[in-house]
Amino acid sequence: MVLLLLTAAVLLAPPPPLGPAAWGAPSAPAPDPLVPAVGRTWPVEPRPAVLRGWQPPATAYGRGHRGADLAAPAGTAVRAVAPGRVSFAGRVAGRGVVSVELAGTGSPPLRTTYEPVRASVARGDRVRAGEVIGAVESGGSHCAGGCLHWGLRDGETYRDPLSLLPPWLLRRGPSRLLPVLDVPLPPG
Repeated sequence: MVLLLLTAAVLLAPPPPLGPAAWGAPSAPAPDPLVPAVGRTWPVEPRPAVLRGWQPPATAYGRGHRGADLAAPAGTAVRAVAPGRVSFAGRVAGRGVVSVELAGTGSPPLRTTYEPVRASVARGDRVRAGEVIGAVESGGSHCAGGCLHWGLRDGETYRDPLSLLPPWLLRRGPSRLLPVLDVPLPPG
């Protein structure tokens, strides 16, 4: 009877979170329901560690982190996460920045930003999901070992860029079964 109740409790329990906290990254809010999951690939490969997640500021000019820092050493190819049009490719405050307006995301369209990036695209270029738009620059990064700062804006509002990725792309690692009481663990 106890085994039956425990099995029912496991089967009826809500699934674990799929966000950054699920893979050991700093915790972040749940995916933003106002952001469509139009992303088809991570901006850098292989799948990067999220060094610092999105932390919305309390006020327009308040402290926060307006994007996600993804582990990526200098020279790593940077890819468009979804199809769109390059709205900016140049330098801002000494760092290379590429911005892409995402196709089919409304008016004004959602806009992703990538920095520090040595651009291989120009303003007005159309890009496909997964297409290389540049490479992570050395220097200009606030992360030890290098990183790509990936941002997302909806008009003047910053959003969580991880919300662009569908849940299947956010999952990491194999499924894990929880032990059942009164059943010995296998040797090993």
